[in-house]
Amino acid sequence: MLSTAGFVALVLVTIALIGLLVLRPSMFAARGGRILGFLSLFLLPLLVTGLGTSAQIEHSKTTTFCLSCHVMAPYGRSLLVDHPSYVPARHYQNNRVPREAACFTCHTNYTMFGDYKAKLRGLRHVYVNYIGTIPKRIKLYEPYNNRECLHCHGGARNFEANDVHQPILAELAKNSTSCLECHDKIHNVHDMAGVKMWKETMP
Repeated sequence: MLSTAGFVALVLVTIALIGLLVLRPSMFAARGGRILGFLSLFLLPLLVTGLGTSAQIEHSKTTTFCLSCHVMAPYGRSLLVDHPSYVPARHYQNNRVPREAACFTCHTNYTMFGDYKAKLRGLRHVYVNYIGTIPKRIKLYEPYNNRECLHCHGGARNFEANDVHQPILAELAKNSTSCLECHDKIHNVHDMAGVKMWKETMP
């Protein structure tokens, strides 16, 4: 992956070459000028666009990105609730999920990383965030899938040997019994008044 400095350098080189061709169009007359023009006006911009898109898609997996929208701030604070019954907080604080990608780890089918419907919903979120009306309560479009829990817990000895889990392992795998039937205190962002917090701010 190209570093940020390398990417910025590539952008500056592309801009400089395009500027040179605009200021000195006579360069197109020679064969070398036409090759330089092709590189400057087509190949380098395509490369910069591809690398930039790739970098931003990777960045959109970060917790910082997810919490950059004002409406998501309470969900970020819920990761800091100092009580073991809050499932996301327990996972976040004990490094059961990588903190820098906590949201994406538990919502892997979201927006750019889901199917075409998720991508369209992602575009709708951008529209609502900047132009539309943000709802007072946000909710998932479909019930939470056990797959999101089992891609970490599935196969884990302490999960499968647990006396509560053992009788329903097949049901959990088929999603016919939801993990949330027992682990039902998730973000609870509207019931956090007065709860003890683990830290004052996100890292």
